[in-house]
Parts: sequence; structure tokens; C-alpha cells
Amino acid sequence: MISYLRGNLVSIQDEAVIIDIHGVGYEVICPNPFVFQDSLNNELQIHTYFHVREDAQILYGFKNEDQKYLFKRLISVSGIGPKGALAILSGVNIPEFVSAVEREDDKFLTSFPGVGKKTARQIILDLKGKLIANFNITKEDIETTTKSSSQSAELIEAIEALKALGYMERELKTIIPELQNNISNETNTDEIIRKGLSLLIKK
Repeated sequence: MISYLRGNLVSIQDEAVIIDIHGVGYEVICPNPFVFQDSLNNELQIHTYFHVREDAQILYGFKNEDQKYLFKRLISVSGIGPKGALAILSGVNIPEFVSAVEREDDKFLTSFPGVGKKTARQIILDLKGKLIANFNITKEDIETTTKSSSQSAELIEAIEALKALGYMERELKTIIPELQNNISNETNTDEIIRKGLSLLIKK
């Protein structure tokens, strides 16, 4: 198991970052590679999960151990592979996701690309009650994140709307971190779309 890599971040691609370690370039697949933009050409430590299949050996990378742990739990759910787990991680923060699982919030979970009602129910069945302790989330935290969870769902809806307008996945990934920082409890989907368009025009 490769637990983490520390080296120079030399490239950010659509789905991966390239870390140079003593002259060897490691390709690491990430939920959103552009969250590492500020570390480009600098030393970076990235938490990793080494996934082995019959036809490939793939390194997945995460900003912190919590992301990595949730990824491992998600790929243990029937019907969710690494690609689906990355799609979930790229669009939500962990307290909101755990809150949705504990509330059995199908609507929130099905807002992620590739997650239908059957998969959402499987996530709840497999993970409810198993995540709270690992992330130190209390029942009070779940209550306070209920409203912010709806904001994450609206962010996902806004991203899908921008895709429908013709924007590419790579372009959208560059603005997601800033959109997340600008969402409040009063922000609706239309406002997120307008903010996204404004950011995209500046690119």
C-alpha cells in the first residue's frame, strides 16, 4: 500500500496530477485535481490509495485522510466503483455527505452523477451508522448541516446546467473550489450558475 506521496507537483490534468519524486513522475487520479492549483511547481504531500485490478494499477489521491477514508468506504458499496466515488467526493464536503446518509436523504444522494435511487439506498444501507464515529460528527452536527447539504445539491445542479450550456468538465473543475467558497444558505441554483458564468468568462 502506498499511503502518501511527497514530491514536486509538475502538472495538473483533467483527472490527475503528476508528482515528480526523484525524477520519477507519478500519475495520481483525484476527485478534483484543480484544488491543488496553488501548489503547482511546489512540493506537495498527497494522500493516496493504490487500487489494483487485473488490467491496471492506479493511484488515487486526496487532500486529506478523511477524503481517502470516505473513498475507501464508498468503493465498498455495491454498485459504486472508483469513478463513482470520485464523482461524489468532487462535489460535496464530508459532514454534508455523512449527514445525508444518516438522514436517509435519497434526494441529496441522487443529485450526484451516476447515483440513482437504487444506489442511494445501497449507500444508506451499507454506510449508515458507520461514518459518524470516524469523522467525529454528532447528531447535533447532522441537524446543523441539513440546510448546507441542500446547498451542495444546488451546486451539483448548477454544474450540470453549465455542462448543458456547453462548458467542458475541465473548465468547470477549475471554478468549483471558488464556487464552494461563495455559497451561503441564501444562495440558490440560479445564483450559482450566474457566478459560475462570471468566473468562466474571466478564464
